[in-house]
Amino acid sequence: MNSRRTFIIIRTVSNSLIIGSLLFIILAFGPIFNTEISYRYRQWRGITFTLDKTASTAKTASKASTFGLLLGQPTPLHVEPVNRGFSIVIEKLGVNAPVVKNVNMASYKEYIEALKFGVAQAAGTAVPSESVGNSFLFAHSALDFWNFGKYAMVFTLLNKLETGDRIVIFYENRRYDYVVFKKEIVKEFDITPIKRDYNEPILTLQTCDPPGTALNRLIITARLVR
Repeated sequence: MNSRRTFIIIRTVSNSLIIGSLLFIILAFGPIFNTEISYRYRQWRGITFTLDKTASTAKTASKASTFGLLLGQPTPLHVEPVNRGFSIVIEKLGVNAPVVKNVNMASYKEYIEALKFGVAQAAGTAVPSESVGNSFLFAHSALDFWNFGKYAMVFTLLNKLETGDRIVIFYENRRYDYVVFKKEIVKEFDITPIKRDYNEPILTLQTCDPPGTALNRLIITARLVR
C-alpha cells in the first residue's frame, strides 16, 4: 500500500513538472513563434506596411469576386509613426516604436528601464539631425516579455532585414530614410559596432541573436539616403 502511494506521489510530481515545463516553454517561446508565423503569413499573402500614401481600393474591392480578392495583391497598409519626436518605423517588419534618447549602455538598470518604453539610443552616439556620425539604437528580442514590457520583442524579426531594405527614423518632426547596406553577427561583448567612426550619417541597430538569447549580437547598418 505504501509503495503504491509512493508511486502515485512520484507520478503526480513528475507529471506536474512536465506540465509546468511545457507551460513555461509555451509562455516563453510562444510570442516568438507567433511573431514568426505572423511575419510568414504576411509574406505569403503579400501584406506590406508603408509610410507612403496608398490609393483607396474600396471601389475595386466591391467589384472583385471573393476568389479574385484572395488571388489579388493586397494594398499596402498605411502606417503613421507612433510619434514624430523620436521614433523608428521598419515597414518590412511591421515595427513602429518610440525611441528613448540618450540611454547609458554601461548602466544595466538604466537601459533595462528605458527598453520598457521602446528602442534606446545609446548616449554619446549621433542623432539623425547630425550631418555625420553613427546613430546607435538597440532593443530587445527577449523571451521574458513579462519583465520587459510591450517592447520586449520589438527587434525579434530584425534578422529578416537585407541589403536595400528601408528603415525610417522620425526625429524632431523630420523624417530620415536609411537603407541597409550591412548585416553582421558579433560576440556578446564586442563593442566594435558602437565605436565605429563614419564621415557620413549612419544608423546602426543592435539586438540579441538568436532571439531570446544573449549569445551574440545582430548588427544592422544603414546609411541615410533622404
